[in-house]
Amino acid sequence: MSDDERWDAVLNRKRDRDFVYAVRSTGIYCRPSCPSRRPSRQHVVFFDKPRMAEQHGFRACRRCHPNTETRNDPAEKLVKRACAYIDNHPEGRPSLVELGKALGQSPFHVQRTFKRLMGISPRAYADARRVARLKTRLRGGDSIAGALYEVGYGSSSRLYEHAGTQLGMTPGAYRKGGAGTEIAYTIMPCALGRLLVAATALGVAYVALGDRDAPLTAALRREYPAAGLQRDDGALGRYVRPLVKYIAGRQIALDLPVDVRATAFQRRVWEALRQIPSGETQTYKEIARAIGAPKAMRAVGSACARNPVSLIVPCHRAIREDGGLGGYAWGLTRKEKLLATEQKRASGKR
Repeated sequence: MSDDERWDAVLNRKRDRDFVYAVRSTGIYCRPSCPSRRPSRQHVVFFDKPRMAEQHGFRACRRCHPNTETRNDPAEKLVKRACAYIDNHPEGRPSLVELGKALGQSPFHVQRTFKRLMGISPRAYADARRVARLKTRLRGGDSIAGALYEVGYGSSSRLYEHAGTQLGMTPGAYRKGGAGTEIAYTIMPCALGRLLVAATALGVAYVALGDRDAPLTAALRREYPAAGLQRDDGALGRYVRPLVKYIAGRQIALDLPVDVRATAFQRRVWEALRQIPSGETQTYKEIARAIGAPKAMRAVGSACARNPVSLIVPCHRAIREDGGLGGYAWGLTRKEKLLATEQKRASGKR
């Protein structure tokens, strides 16, 4: 996980993340799920294990007991065992019956508990892990045929059937780092700093905000290192102009075509975000309820964090249950300004 992803986990108190964070100003380290007051980002450092935090002079929190190897919540223990079982059987996708038998629980209880804590079903978790292994092998240079059978796809047709939503392109193109995919992009100033917009022939593929051009370009290149990226400041005007006006508060809504990769769950979350009126917000819990998954608050937060087309899919309108802003890939200051601009526009002020 990147530090930004870990910070998002801390802000949203995610219980399924296995790392600790330490606060320089207090000298204490905690689990991401700790109920204590959230510190300022500039005071936080992350460690993979409790002993690493202690080696740097931090002491364990007395509320979340991060140095305790096992947690007392039976549901969390069950889900952890389920994940371990799935991870240890990469050659296939265990059925609920098989999983329940291995864990000594009913299939229904395993399914319900897993979805409540993880936000997705065991089957979806197994699919995601299989895709992750496939990506690793393809990026490592394995042949498509060898990689697909190694990670548990029974046939090439099953792999290609879901390639569009899981890989974003054919396995062959993904193996080549996006070779054959043409992406035009531009970077220009806006009311929130620098704005990067990238698009394929089908629509907007990436939107990012930042302070400098180099990090924005690097983020675009990370996912598809071999894609045909070409800066073209004149070709994307039909996408850039409304985005710039929107950021400045001169445009009410964005109705732009997008070309992005997403799981079915992510698409449901993103569509729900687009239904939130400008000037309003919804909590992660409210969004989870709107898509018919009321216990999937953490998964909703994760889908927001993985939104590649910020603003078009307004993930900045998602907030925590206590009214806090939660996380935002481009910084909480920008999130706060976006919401303030939308609320001002909605109230009719000038």
